Amino acid sequence: MKMVLAAAAALLLLGAQANAADIEVAAPFMRAAPVVGGNGAAFLTISNHGSDDRLTGAQADISKAVELHTHVKDGDIYRMRKVDALAVPMHGTVALKPGGDHIMFIGLTAPVKEGAMVPLTLVFEKAGKIVVNVPVQAAGAMAPGAMMPAGAMPGGPMNHSGH
Repeated sequence: MKMVLAAAAALLLLGAQANAADIEVAAPFMRAAPVVGGNGAAFLTISNHGSDDRLTGAQADISKAVELHTHVKDGDIYRMRKVDALAVPMHGTVALKPGGDHIMFIGLTAPVKEGAMVPLTLVFEKAGKIVVNVPVQAAGAMAPGAMMPAGAMPGGPMNHSGH
C-alpha cells in the first residue's frame, strides 16, 4: 500500500511540473537597432498550457547583456526597470510588448538589421530553456510586420536614462 501511495504522490508531483512542451511562444519580433554598443528589445507572447512557471532570463549572442524589463510610470514619464522574473501563470498568457514587459539587449555587439533572424534562448524556472528565432522588423515596429507612426511613443514619453 505504501508503494502505491508513493507512486501516486510521484505522479502528482510530475503533473505539477512545467516542461518545455507546456510553453508556447508566438509572434516574436524585435526592432532593428543599427548602433553598435546601443540597445535593442524583443517582444513575444508566451502561452502556458501547464502549471505556474516564471520566465527568469534570456540569452543571446548579440549583446553584452540580456535582461527582462518592465515599464513603470513615474509622474508623466515611463521608465524601464529590470525585473528578476516574469510570472507565467498556469493556463495563462503573457504578452511582452512595446510599452510593457520586454526583453532588453544591452550593449549590442553588431548592428541588428531588418530582415535578420536572431536566436534567443528563453530561460524558465520549471520548463527550462526554449530557443526561439526572432525576426527583426523595422525600427519602431509595434508588432510583427507592423510599423509605429513616426514620432509616436506608446503610453507617453519614455526615459531610457538607466541605460
